[in-house]
Amino acid sequence: MSLDLILTLCGMALGVAGFFFCSHRASLPRDDMKPKRMPWVLFMLTSVFVTIILGVHLINVIGFETGPEHSLLGRRM
Repeated sequence: MSLDLILTLCGMALGVAGFFFCSHRASLPRDDMKPKRMPWVLFMLTSVFVTIILGVHLINVIGFETGPEHSLLGRRM
């Protein structure tokens, strides 16, 4: 197993764990009317984005080629 594969899988696991943690923190009820100090929804969306990017990287590490030149419709100019 290559180091890229291990690090990508660890990063994806951290991204999913971060998503669930931020989702839990964002859904907690507030008792007072003070604004939240941390933008948990933004952190949640960022962890989803990073996990998707790492998923594409995982597909590339496994051996499939991605990118516009390998798409179904071909490269458009």
